[in-house]
Amino acid sequence: MNRFSINISLRVILLTITLTAAIWLYMHAMPPLAFLLVPLILMQLYGIYHYLNRINRKLTLFLESIRYEDFSIRFSADNKLGKSFSMLNHQFNEVLEAFRQTRAEKEANLKYIDTIVQHISIGVLSFDAEGKIELINPAAFRLMGIYRLRNISELKTMHPGLAELLMELSSGNKTLYATRQEQQLSIHAATVRLQGRLIKLISIQNIHSELQKKELEAWQNLTKILRHEIMNSVTPIVSLIGTMQEIVDLDIAPGAEHKEGIADLREALQTVESRSKGIMNFVNAYRDYTTLPQPQFTSVNVKMLVNSVSSLFQADMKQAGIQFSLEVDAENMEIHADVSQLQMVLINLVKNAMDALEQTPRATISMKLYLNSIQQICIEITDNGPGIDRDAMNKIFIPFFTTKKKGSGIGLSLSQQIIQMHGGQLKVMSPGINGNGTTFYILLNT
Repeated sequence: MNRFSINISLRVILLTITLTAAIWLYMHAMPPLAFLLVPLILMQLYGIYHYLNRINRKLTLFLESIRYEDFSIRFSADNKLGKSFSMLNHQFNEVLEAFRQTRAEKEANLKYIDTIVQHISIGVLSFDAEGKIELINPAAFRLMGIYRLRNISELKTMHPGLAELLMELSSGNKTLYATRQEQQLSIHAATVRLQGRLIKLISIQNIHSELQKKELEAWQNLTKILRHEIMNSVTPIVSLIGTMQEIVDLDIAPGAEHKEGIADLREALQTVESRSKGIMNFVNAYRDYTTLPQPQFTSVNVKMLVNSVSSLFQADMKQAGIQFSLEVDAENMEIHADVSQLQMVLINLVKNAMDALEQTPRATISMKLYLNSIQQICIEITDNGPGIDRDAMNKIFIPFFTTKKKGSGIGLSLSQQIIQMHGGQLKVMSPGINGNGTTFYILLNT
């Protein structure tokens, strides 16, 4: 017999004895003594009820621990009451442990998914039917150039039309949105139902760099084809002209009577040869555009980089009467880059600024280094020259296009290619031909 049965038996026997004693006293004309045993009888009845009801209390405690996800409780206090109690406690503990492991796995999976969402480069945000933000990751903040968003409607001031576009974009559809910073955002929408509420999930990806890369590849392919065809056509012409000059000098000129005609022919051949070689040299100048080597990435201190480039032009700017200023707001910032290629870009932009100031009184050039609102390294090069007109603004990064009297049109396109290979952007802003100047921006990720 187990301990539980013994306890029950003893409690019943004790209750029986007490009841018998109370009845005997009552029957033998001693009612006061009999009534004194009534509280003891009631206490014994309550004790038996409380003892038998412990299973219900245990079940209540077990269900409450599941309801409130408190899986730290362990059932073992009444293991000594018998094998059935020990087995019941064991099963309770096993079920709670299973729930605890399930919750731990769920929390680990949620943490894993949250870590992925927070670290991916694609912007992710979700909102309900009223536009209240449920989830947003740092990439979405960075792509939209904001630092806080509680409701979709707050985008109206920063990105006109974007809030309406996100609310109206149906599930499974994609669209493009151009920001004020000239970024092309690809937006994809999906909807999920969460506890009866309809939640819209939005993914945002900046495809500006991909579009620029495709454009760059197209220009490179076109340049290669043009260079190949021009060189194939001009090279034999130059060779043939050399042969014709030898014929004129050795075969025709010694016995010719018309000396002036021979001289004119010789001059014409020299002119054709000179222009043909000029075309060949011009075409060869674009070889760097199509064969630019891959960057050799090292750790580069950006402040030292801009200081080294600015020091190269100090004497030339002083001689040209150009006032130069350098402002650095990002101390000890380092990036992984090819220092020689970045120097090439900065040198080209500063030279362009100097060329634009040839006819500008009180000419100034300023260079600034700072971290922008989305934690990108930004290098600004600004001049107070005549500016760039609107038509030219859309063409300045196109190979062969130039606004200079002497220029190959390769510098800016080559600079843009270098910055793209570094994962950054080269942008330009110019109000127009009103003496408002031009600003080039180099944006690099930290």
